[in-house]
Amino acid sequence: MAVIKPFKGIRPPKDLVESVASRPYDVLDSEEARAEAGNNEKSLYHIIKPEINFEVGTSEYDPRAYESAAEQFQKFQDKGWLVQDDKEHYYIYAQTMNGKTQYGLVVGAFVDDYMTGNIKKHELTRRDKEEDRMKHVRICNANVEPVFFAYPDNEVLDSLLARYAATKPEYDFVAPDDGFRHQFWVITDEADIKTVTEEFKKMPSLYIADGHHRSAAAALVGAEKAKNNKNHKGDEEYNYFMAVCFQASQLTILDYNRVIKDLNGMEVAEFLKALEKNFTVELKGKDEYRPTKLHEFSMYLDGNWYSLVAKPGTYNDNDPIGVLDVDISSRLILDELMGIKDLRSDKRIDFVGGLRGLGELKRRVDSGEMRWALALYPVSMQQIMDIADSGKIMPPKATWFEPKLRSGLVIHKLE
Repeated sequence: MAVIKPFKGIRPPKDLVESVASRPYDVLDSEEARAEAGNNEKSLYHIIKPEINFEVGTSEYDPRAYESAAEQFQKFQDKGWLVQDDKEHYYIYAQTMNGKTQYGLVVGAFVDDYMTGNIKKHELTRRDKEEDRMKHVRICNANVEPVFFAYPDNEVLDSLLARYAATKPEYDFVAPDDGFRHQFWVITDEADIKTVTEEFKKMPSLYIADGHHRSAAAALVGAEKAKNNKNHKGDEEYNYFMAVCFQASQLTILDYNRVIKDLNGMEVAEFLKALEKNFTVELKGKDEYRPTKLHEFSMYLDGNWYSLVAKPGTYNDNDPIGVLDVDISSRLILDELMGIKDLRSDKRIDFVGGLRGLGELKRRVDSGEMRWALALYPVSMQQIMDIADSGKIMPPKATWFEPKLRSGLVIHKLE
């Protein structure tokens, strides 16, 4: 059973939403955030990337930055750039990319569901990254940015979402940096609020799609507050954290590709021969070549594209991890041939989200920065859910969700 609740969202007035809203904190660096914020004092980057409020080069982990985040959050409320709703609501957030729209429900997710595994994860988290987000949640006493969940398809909720989608949204704009359309509705009808709550109760689990560190931080701060409150009853606002929940079938997962600095001492002919042990290797020529099916990879090397198809017996379709192309490529190419053991720490490899296209792989190789590139067929949401259900963890750098959630459309206070 998935426990959720509505909440009194803190939101920008309609005429300020485009000034306030921003990309998530973790998709750009400090200087990119500084440039995007520019002279806009209403930009949410002043709260979620608060190091930009100080001199260039200030670390995002500088204690002053966290303090500034809280000061800016209060300033936004004092000036009316963020205003809290009078009543508890659920919200609907729609994103349109390349003509396809996905509709998410913005809810308060239950901390205990995360702690007991009812909110399922598929990635490992790093304690230093968790602690960074925990500091931000603690000092702001709010979930300033949402986490990104998936839920099993539900006809009742699908119908409710379609009904609201046919009405005029509260917010409706196209973000200049990504060209995606963002729409937002407020669910005020008590019967609809009850329906959402009841339908989620029927779900055995929710799944973290993107934002494992934010999820961990939000839940851990909530649990921390419960432990430190002598009068804790269980209905306090800190028992919930903000999540945008999408039907699993609506989500778009793009390829998450690899670029590698060298051939581990091999000549090109030697490398191609070594690949033939586990793959059927086919030269495709100069034109970009994208994998067309599971267990097929494309490789860019010395101005040419190749198809690599994993041979039967090199993977296990009955194992939720063994079936993954990220596992196949990590085992049989990166580890066995390149000697790259740890994708998280090895400096010889980098990763390129699919939104940048195969052209970005070609550019980085042709520039001489990287020696060759490997493109993967995207992971499916069903694969992610199967792994989460099995209690296993996906290999690193396996999923790239687009579009990313816009930050600043709604914020959840912990009190």
